Amino acid sequence: MQEKILILDFGSQYTQLIARRIRELNVYCEIYPFNHFPEPDPSVKGVILSGSPYSVRDSNAPSPDLVSIKGRIPLLGVCYGAQLLVHSGGGNVMPSAAREYGRANLFYINNEDLLFTDVTPGTQVWMSHGDTITGMPEGFEITGSTNDVKAGAFKINGESTWGIQFHPEVYHTTEGTTILKNFVAKICGCSMNWTPASFVTSTVAELRNKLGNDKVILGLSGGVDSSVAAFLLHRAIGKNLTCIFIDNGLLRKNEFETVVDSYKGLGLNVVAVRAGDRFLDELEGVSDPEKKRKIIGRVFIEVFDEEAHKVRDVKWLAQGTIYPDVIESVSVNGPSATIKSHHNVGGLPEKMHLKVIEPLRLLFKDEVRRAGEALGLPGYILKRHPFPGPGLAIRLLGSITREKLEMLKEADNIFIEGLRKNSLYDSVWQAGVILLPVQSVGVMGDERTYEYAVVLRAVVSTDGMTADWAKLPYDFLGSVSNDIINKVKGINRVVFDVSSKPPSTIEWE
Repeated sequence: MQEKILILDFGSQYTQLIARRIRELNVYCEIYPFNHFPEPDPSVKGVILSGSPYSVRDSNAPSPDLVSIKGRIPLLGVCYGAQLLVHSGGGNVMPSAAREYGRANLFYINNEDLLFTDVTPGTQVWMSHGDTITGMPEGFEITGSTNDVKAGAFKINGESTWGIQFHPEVYHTTEGTTILKNFVAKICGCSMNWTPASFVTSTVAELRNKLGNDKVILGLSGGVDSSVAAFLLHRAIGKNLTCIFIDNGLLRKNEFETVVDSYKGLGLNVVAVRAGDRFLDELEGVSDPEKKRKIIGRVFIEVFDEEAHKVRDVKWLAQGTIYPDVIESVSVNGPSATIKSHHNVGGLPEKMHLKVIEPLRLLFKDEVRRAGEALGLPGYILKRHPFPGPGLAIRLLGSITREKLEMLKEADNIFIEGLRKNSLYDSVWQAGVILLPVQSVGVMGDERTYEYAVVLRAVVSTDGMTADWAKLPYDFLGSVSNDIINKVKGINRVVFDVSSKPPSTIEWE
């Protein structure tokens, strides 16, 4: 039985970060909306209540019934979660005189309290709240205070329930990891043995048990998620897995051949499908980003469905869904407003009447890579940069033509290979070239030119949720710029994108 911590999400921007910090302690955890959480079973060792953009005094404030949790198993309220415990217990939570946001110090700590074992008095914490606990209910004991917040932390006497007004999961709370470790290890009694290797072992066993001799198909993208999912299934069911890798004509230069050869060399059963002309015929002249995505998604489903029907007696469709996708689909406020359509195999299960298997649905992106390492996958697969599902279609701004696509592929290849040759590829999370739908004047030899401009985009990140622009050396950027302008006919200007996410996105479309 896999022991776990449950995190009840009240809509905080930091909820996923709590989960990541717990998992870094080798403790498995799951996030559930506050209004849709399961009854705790013996595998649940403790529960964490997240922060929230709401005030507990709001008429529509999240207020779940915690009768099955509170006083029965260890409970930790963080920020809003702490205020909720006070408010529901009959205490007072009032608007702060000034919003308390940023660094503070716990000048008072009760080190006899298990939650603060080995935590230094005066330690820095991070506050982010507009309300303050002004009156404690009977039986609530203050265990930590800052200069401005007397009830910085508390424990309820006679039960394993704690509340902290600050955020232990953020980097600025310098001993936040110690506090979370005290909760999961000393208070909840977790064994802290959940590792990528243990995940691989248990998942392979579960897949064998669930799938038996059934046949499975999986759409490979060449990316890390689908690759790790494929090799997990390959280890579990071997030849009963068929992987389909479709060339949509929008991959990087030589990528189709390189990826197919690497998969086959590692023993995967791969069906390679060249369908570039089919995609490009439909995309010719299309400039609207959303229409591009819709066309690519529709044609992908058509091609995949045709190829899948050539495999007899298939019962399952495997997908490389990862945990942020799962969390998003059951978020507190329902699925987020659509910013852009995501290109995956959505719609295929219903169309093909297949059951879905998602071996990575419990992992974050960086955990997928560690699971791949535990599986023994080579670095050239695990260290591949993320690549958008619609491929170069959304890096070719404006209308798509075969001529412009070839220009983009050549420029992109010069940039990516340049990163590799200069040992910069692994220090960048994602990189690529964007072809702009504008032309600018230039001079080559004795002639004026009027040709296209491209943007070099490179970012550093952990999981793509936030990203900063990569500080690449000027000499390198100059060399790449010269190579692109001199070697790619039709391009006479190169610029470098120095915007971060947020407020920008990584992709331009």
